Amino acid sequence: MTLLGAMIGAVVVARAGDRVNVLAVARDVPAGQTITDADVKSVSFAEDPGLSPVLSSQRASVVGRRAAVDLRHGSLLTESQLRRDGGLGADQQLVGVEVKKGFAPGNSSLAKGDKVLAVILDSPQGADGSAASGGKNGAVSDDPEQVEATVDSVGRVDATGTFLVNLNVDPAEGPRLSAMAAAKRLALVRQPLAGKDH
Repeated sequence: MTLLGAMIGAVVVARAGDRVNVLAVARDVPAGQTITDADVKSVSFAEDPGLSPVLSSQRASVVGRRAAVDLRHGSLLTESQLRRDGGLGADQQLVGVEVKKGFAPGNSSLAKGDKVLAVILDSPQGADGSAASGGKNGAVSDDPEQVEATVDSVGRVDATGTFLVNLNVDPAEGPRLSAMAAAKRLALVRQPLAGKDH
């Protein structure tokens, strides 16, 4: 009995120390960005029933997918942090828009699939979140141009109050919207949610 108990104890200790190779984030990857081989690395991990990181053997299936959330350097990669779909359809383009407080709903108020209007401003967003001078009425005309878009992913707010929103747009609008985004001449308005009173 003593020998049997010792053998069982040895097995339990061995299993508790079992390690597997899993994937970790090698460098920060913003939400919506395609994951490359250089973005992930293999690390040794002590098995834990409460955690389920992606195994290193699945590396090839991870590369080419897009991050569903911001991935932080050093964190273990899990399936829930990856987009399930295969990417954009043939009739969509992805445009990243950086917006400041006051030029879009808060990042927690936007979610994947939300319909938004990208409103083209007459002048860029100011450094303090106000409209820069020089445009008609300060920022936007009486009848501003608008582009319909769908939220693909939303990043975290940085120290300046800016956050990234990735939008799926019609290919005819992609280049122009990208240019307006680079010039910080966009504001976002979330459209009413389907089935809700407004």
